[in-house]
Amino acid sequence: MAKTDSENQKKSMSRMFRGRAIFKPLNTGRIDDRVACVREWVANIFFYTKNGTTVMIDAGYNYDRLREKMAWLDIDPATIQHILITHQDTDHVGALEMDSEQLFKNATVYIGEIENRYLTAETRRRVIYGLYKLPLVKMENEKVLLRDGEIFQIGDIKIEGLLVPGHTWGHMVYLIDDEYLFTGDTIWFGVDGGYSFLSTLAEDNKLAVKSLEKLEATLRARSRPLKIITGHTGWTDDLDLAFRHRDKLCKPFAKKYSDPEAPFDGYVEDDDTEEKARTERLKKKVFLP
Repeated sequence: MAKTDSENQKKSMSRMFRGRAIFKPLNTGRIDDRVACVREWVANIFFYTKNGTTVMIDAGYNYDRLREKMAWLDIDPATIQHILITHQDTDHVGALEMDSEQLFKNATVYIGEIENRYLTAETRRRVIYGLYKLPLVKMENEKVLLRDGEIFQIGDIKIEGLLVPGHTWGHMVYLIDDEYLFTGDTIWFGVDGGYSFLSTLAEDNKLAVKSLEKLEATLRARSRPLKIITGHTGWTDDLDLAFRHRDKLCKPFAKKYSDPEAPFDGYVEDDDTEEKARTERLKKKVFLP
């Protein structure tokens, strides 16, 4: 996946979803003292910091402004030594691509062992109901391959990887310190709750719904407060609302799934500014009753 592929996706996705009010990414800023966020067009990448160690969650697009926006948060790319990847789509691994700025060339990448098969070309990523095959992603970072349910430590940070196949065959979500769940492209937040992510971009929509059901059961069994943080539509600490429509798909071309608070074109970033990043906390998603 070269830089030109990121640019081409930006153009095609902007045309496809402009006016659909589907993507409502968080702007660059902080959710709380531990979680910081950078907006890259319609996608968010996150940084989790504890006791001097920072872990990055997803690597966004092959994006020219990443260093600039990280500086708004006083995060130096050179300090990032560990990156958790939910899945290998263009908007989640771009900063690791071989023709990127290589801001994180020395970082270790953590990715599910099934998802890694896309990177080795054993499996090819398909979207639009299997009709379109995405270009191969190429990276040179050292990788740690994760199994479903694997728990590991990075410094004082506890991380649990949970397999949620459907959007991709090996998609993982990451539960950090039993308090923060980074969901990548597993959940889409609409105006009235969470749904399975965009139907047009899944490898298997039925499997995605089953994965959401299993994930909800796993989280409810823990009975702990939780921040649920998505890759494209914000965050919430309300488990009931996050999984309200877990058996339904977001169908991006049906008007009922649009969010009136979402930008007309999510690829326009005029409202993402350094002043806001430094002075405003990122509010949780507000849902309709």
